[in-house]
Amino acid sequence: MIKEFEILKKEIAYQGFFRLEKYRLKHTLFKGGWGPEISRELFARGECVGVLLYDPDADKVVLIEQFRVGALTDEANPWLLEIVAGAIEEGETAEAVAFREAEEEAGCQIQSIFKIGQFYTSPGGCGERLTLFCGKVDSTNVGGIFGLEEENEDILVRAVDFSEAYAMLETGLIASAIPIIAIQWLALNIEDLKKKWL
Repeated sequence: MIKEFEILKKEIAYQGFFRLEKYRLKHTLFKGGWGPEISRELFARGECVGVLLYDPDADKVVLIEQFRVGALTDEANPWLLEIVAGAIEEGETAEAVAFREAEEEAGCQIQSIFKIGQFYTSPGGCGERLTLFCGKVDSTNVGGIFGLEEENEDILVRAVDFSEAYAMLETGLIASAIPIIAIQWLALNIEDLKKKWL
């Protein structure tokens, strides 16, 4: 099969804090030939970074908690437990964003960084592609309220034992995909990472 697509029309349906793009397009089919013209909306999020902050000496991970409009209809509450993350701005590298966001959102300085991988967070309707890292930190004095006032960030930061973080994942207290992926990766790679960083 030759995989091809053709954009017939693109328009900006909404431009605000985020951008919504509307497409008319068509693409080739697995059975051969071209499919019909379809209309799709795309939440244009762009390139982003997530970084799991981990202290191998204390075996602790740094979690942040903040209000998330995407979880507004959650029966429990829309404050989610997550890891540090942010968007790549023009001229920045993914690594630079990891270092910047660790300071802005958690007051942490990354000592060493390891790239876990890249993935699309929700490609059915969102263009966000995320580069995920694990960053070595000293969690001794981690904790408090962080975030940029000009971005209306209100972020509660805490360091928890890795076993506690994994239990939060298993019981559903961590319900956001990015920290779930990061913590599961750490569970699979923790011994190798400790050998590398200790």
